Amino acid sequence: MKTWHKIGIGAGAAALVGGIVWFSVYQANKGVVTVQTAKIAPQDLVSQVTASGEIKPTTYTNVYAEGFGKITAIVVHEGDHVKKGETLLLQENIQQSADVQAQAAALSSSEAGTQSSDASYKAAQSDLLQRRADLERARLDWERGQGLFKDGLIPKSDYDARKAAYDSATAGEAASAARVTQLHAEIQRSRAQLEQSRAVLTRTRDVLRKTTYTSPINGIVSYLPVRVGENVVPGIQNATGSFLMTISDMSVVTAEVKVDETDIVNVRTGQEADVTIDAVPGKIFKGQVTEIGSQAVLRSSGLATTQTTTSTQEAKDFKVVVTLANPPENVRPGLSTTAKIRTAERKNVLAVPIQALAVRSRKDLEAAAKLAKKNSSEGVTLAAPPPPPAGSDPKKDEIQGIFLVHAKKALFTPVETGISGVTDIEVKSGLKPGDEIVVGSYKALRTLKPEASVKVDNTPPKKAEEQQN
Repeated sequence: MKTWHKIGIGAGAAALVGGIVWFSVYQANKGVVTVQTAKIAPQDLVSQVTASGEIKPTTYTNVYAEGFGKITAIVVHEGDHVKKGETLLLQENIQQSADVQAQAAALSSSEAGTQSSDASYKAAQSDLLQRRADLERARLDWERGQGLFKDGLIPKSDYDARKAAYDSATAGEAASAARVTQLHAEIQRSRAQLEQSRAVLTRTRDVLRKTTYTSPINGIVSYLPVRVGENVVPGIQNATGSFLMTISDMSVVTAEVKVDETDIVNVRTGQEADVTIDAVPGKIFKGQVTEIGSQAVLRSSGLATTQTTTSTQEAKDFKVVVTLANPPENVRPGLSTTAKIRTAERKNVLAVPIQALAVRSRKDLEAAAKLAKKNSSEGVTLAAPPPPPAGSDPKKDEIQGIFLVHAKKALFTPVETGISGVTDIEVKSGLKPGDEIVVGSYKALRTLKPEASVKVDNTPPKKAEEQQN
């Protein structure tokens, strides 16, 4: 036999043996799913709700114009610390000052008129007393004259003179009484005018006072948009007046954040939170939830749902206020912030990566359980799924569980979950420490079937640069 015949026969035999080996390996690995696994171990788990918002002071006030005029002086700058009652801004007040002076003069005139009326009233009272005394004397003289005239002791002319004197005294007393009444009304009118003048003076002084703006609270000037020389106007009906500045009390600082509607049910007042401020990187400030909004707010417009007339499926948020325990001194209202609110905490509990959870229909699990009974040569079977709810459809009824790795098989085990952390979720039942579970890949978990053969490959994935090289 020639040499090349021998070489050809040897190559063919080698190819046949290689093909048999390849086919054997292919058959052995047929249906085997490559997975990544992890061991279950107790750990501490914290459930958090993350929300973003901005820094806001607990107490702040917006200062608006209270009268017409031009700004003549601004005695503070943005960022200045001010105390309650300290002057902030001055407005033109020539007309207001003139009105106060004119009304003060009018008040002095009213006071003088009241004093004059009071003196005239007292004089009229004294005159009335004198008239009454004259009337009494004339009455007694006339009564004596009547007796004397009857006795014929005085002539008729004397009698008539005494009667005329009495009648004159009566008229004089009536005139004096009328004068007293008139002056009493006059003094009441003068006093009313005096009170009116005082009220008008109070009003004009208030108008003058409103041209000098003072701080209503202790705080800092957080916003100052106006300049000297600008004209300002007060609010009219539903229109607000010219905005002058904002005073913020930064002694108590809060982070006002918006929590998604799916997380708000887990947030409670008193829960602790870690707050970060974008302007202060690398620092975490402790805080506590002090207020939870009860009205949903539309994410796009910021309006409450009660302010809209049409229903919408738009995403909604709820306002949550977190009060900072020790805010930084240089914090300013409006700074962007993020709050991580701790809604629950568990110590030394079993937890699995969230991506390890899988959902399978009851029908698939029951079919896999029947198949496992037939092929249970090693005595390992699937965990029985919980009983179905009354009237449920096995095709639609879904069960949450974890894939355990045992004897190179993926066994689906129903589990009961608890709180969720950032990457892990608590498992209350269905697992024990040391169990090996399937945690990846995502594609494998999505398509993995109960009782499927698996191959464990926990080697770290290669970097993109290594794959390219």
